[in-house]
Amino acid sequence: MKDDVFYMKLAIANAKAMKGQTSPNPLVGAVVVKKGEIVGIGAHMKAGEPHAEIHALQMAGDKAKGAHMYVTLEPCSHHGKTGPCSEAIIKSGVKRVVIATGDPNPRVAGKGVTMLKQAGIEVEEGICKREADRLNLPFFHSIQSDLPYVILKTAISLDGKIATAHQESKWITGTEARNEVQQLRQEADSVITGVETIIQDDAGLIVKDSFVTQPIRVILDSTLRIPLHAKCLNDHMAETIICTSNKYDQKKYHQLMQKGIQVFVTGGENRTDLHAVLRMLKKRSVMSVLVEAGGSVSASFLEASLVNEVIIYMAPLLIGGKDAPTFFEGEGARTLQEAIRPIDMDYSMVGKDLKMTMRL
Repeated sequence: MKDDVFYMKLAIANAKAMKGQTSPNPLVGAVVVKKGEIVGIGAHMKAGEPHAEIHALQMAGDKAKGAHMYVTLEPCSHHGKTGPCSEAIIKSGVKRVVIATGDPNPRVAGKGVTMLKQAGIEVEEGICKREADRLNLPFFHSIQSDLPYVILKTAISLDGKIATAHQESKWITGTEARNEVQQLRQEADSVITGVETIIQDDAGLIVKDSFVTQPIRVILDSTLRIPLHAKCLNDHMAETIICTSNKYDQKKYHQLMQKGIQVFVTGGENRTDLHAVLRMLKKRSVMSVLVEAGGSVSASFLEASLVNEVIIYMAPLLIGGKDAPTFFEGEGARTLQEAIRPIDMDYSMVGKDLKMTMRL
């Protein structure tokens, strides 16, 4: 059991290293072990390319016969852009397969395990299941929902402010936290913000590493107030979509279209319809969304129960001021019973800032 945990954690670490590269596919890692020696290791690197099990088996070669395989997600059993991994495992001669967690995809869901067992391979499930499940929360959610997995990120002071009363917000948190936010953007398929953030900060919402695939930028702008000179409309760094309501400025609409900017009219009467925005993104194979916005937009997502995870970076400073903005505005809870409470929570230090990750 101790060895099983060790090798599975290694497989999970290999899968995690590919974060931001595999969407809309899950993160998967695999390790092949024979007589206490690691003979094969692999991770799924990109949608359409070989799965983790195939990479690990190719590395193991003939040594796979009689070996144990550790895989973070149930091996697939169907033909897609690649062949079934379960079939490849059977042909390799692996005698035991340890699986961290099942695949909720109806095309797999238990079929991979059944195929392995029918071939006489010993199968054990549930080793490091919690860690493996967390690895693929966006993938699991996208299988079970018609909306992407939504992560709301914010940086606050100890007294919950995201800026001073004079709108100064750069920088509340330290360099380490800001670098980690770059990683969060890279891992997301789309980044959403409100037009106020563009007007106030001229935010680019891009990953600074120019060699990565940039997430789709989505700007919520119910009347099309976005300045035509905004960085996100002119830098050509990433695909940009402006989402608006039925009250959009028709002149600005045509100006944006002439610039080649996509404008999506969501159908909301006075406000941008967030459900429509997320459904549109899901149809474009967006699996995960990072919301980086002010208190009003954050409140809209939270009050509509559209947030799956909240990441808060809390900096060791006090800003004060009753007019200084907070990250969660809106109507707010009328009673403590109505307050939003996480079902799961993690804490860690990032430089001098406290990071809190809450799953809702």
